[in-house]
Amino acid sequence: MWNQEELLKCIWHAFTALDVDHRGKVSKSQLKVLSVNLCEVMKISFDPRGLENHFKGDESGPLSNQGYVHYLSNYILNKVQDNFNILELFKFCWTLCYKKNICVRDLHISHDNAFKVWCIFNMLSESKYPLYIVAQEIEYLLKMLTSAMGDIWSGRDFAGYDLKMDLPDTKSLTVWKLIELVGMHFFKNKSAQTLSTAINEVFEELILGILKQGHMVKRCHKGKNWTEYWFVLQSNSLEYYGSEDLMEIKGKIVIDRNCTVESLPDKDGKSCVFSIKSGETSFEISVSDKMKKKEWIKAIEKCIQMQTLGMLPPQRQAREERREQRRRQKAAEDQLAEQIKHLLVTNENKQKQLEALEKMRLEVEEQVAQKSSELEHSLLRVKELEDMYHSLQEALEDGRQAKQDQEAKMELQARLLEEEALKRAELEQKHIHQQRALSQSQAQRQKLEVQIQDQERRLQEPTQQLERLERQRDQADQRYQVK
Repeated sequence: MWNQEELLKCIWHAFTALDVDHRGKVSKSQLKVLSVNLCEVMKISFDPRGLENHFKGDESGPLSNQGYVHYLSNYILNKVQDNFNILELFKFCWTLCYKKNICVRDLHISHDNAFKVWCIFNMLSESKYPLYIVAQEIEYLLKMLTSAMGDIWSGRDFAGYDLKMDLPDTKSLTVWKLIELVGMHFFKNKSAQTLSTAINEVFEELILGILKQGHMVKRCHKGKNWTEYWFVLQSNSLEYYGSEDLMEIKGKIVIDRNCTVESLPDKDGKSCVFSIKSGETSFEISVSDKMKKKEWIKAIEKCIQMQTLGMLPPQRQAREERREQRRRQKAAEDQLAEQIKHLLVTNENKQKQLEALEKMRLEVEEQVAQKSSELEHSLLRVKELEDMYHSLQEALEDGRQAKQDQEAKMELQARLLEEEALKRAELEQKHIHQQRALSQSQAQRQKLEVQIQDQERRLQEPTQQLERLERQRDQADQRYQVK
């Protein structure tokens, strides 16, 4: 059964086709007509009150795609049963949108093949709007088409093609660009018939979910007659048709967890027989050779196993695994980007710290150089001060010595002056006595003149001595001045 996500994709194309001015909005009347047709195709009843209630208050103006998607989920898609033809829904939505986006006449493929590529796109595209298909899914589709045409996929042509589009992913395509590339570029060297056969084969596998198909002979329920049909095996059923064109279905064998398949011996002239028991009914089928019998039994057993384990059909399981791989890769890339961002920030911070340390180092070196210069200047100043101190000490010592010498000289001079004063006093005293003696006696003058002369002679000796002392004093002064 198709889930809502897959159904919404094809309906989104129909909504977009009604959005003439590309504003993401469609009138309410158009949405009502679209909803009625969708309900008819999906075989569910249309509730006009649901549309009115959901868009209550939006009486005027167009309605947005986002609001319509919510309406579809709540009033239409949740009522869908597995009782309608999914291809009719796809063709209805395709009919609304393809004429406004592509011209089939210019393509290398037919209108029907373009529709099949459109269906394949809807299955493989990302569940984001506007819809787009990523490079990994494009390559997966091209690889399947190449294999269906009997060629070996190399990827060189795909790798050399520029897929850069104005979309969320730089390596992604819209459905119309994908149809154009498949129908005009990627397989332009292949014949139209070859490409058509490949597209149909991929469509049957991915969209119709056909796991295996071919001619087999089935025994009728009542009677012994055997009739040949074209059998189509899907994950939950084995349908048989009157011919390969799948136009007239003759019956359907439901495959579920209670279904069994077993090999039977040859009977009624039929070889390579096996039986399928579904519910209370057992179906006997014959194939042309043992290899085909083994292949069919193995394929049916695999379907039973999938139903027992609740697994998705192989093509959908593979798609989910690729999506999960992309999610993990995206998460790893985001984590790596975050780590790189963190490392860049850390590196930037470290760089800033290094720059700050380098700046600090230069400042310290400059300060050290300045301090060294100041220290050298201070050392020179200290040396100058020490020399000055020594000079001052020597000068002070010389001054002290000179002072001592001056004091000694002054003492000597004072002593000499004192002695001279005493001698002068004595001489003056003697002179006074002499004058007295002269005044007392003139008579004795002559007598005394002799004595005076003698006395004067005696006085000359102190005078000479005084002169000598004065000379000695002058010499002492000269010596002091010399020092």
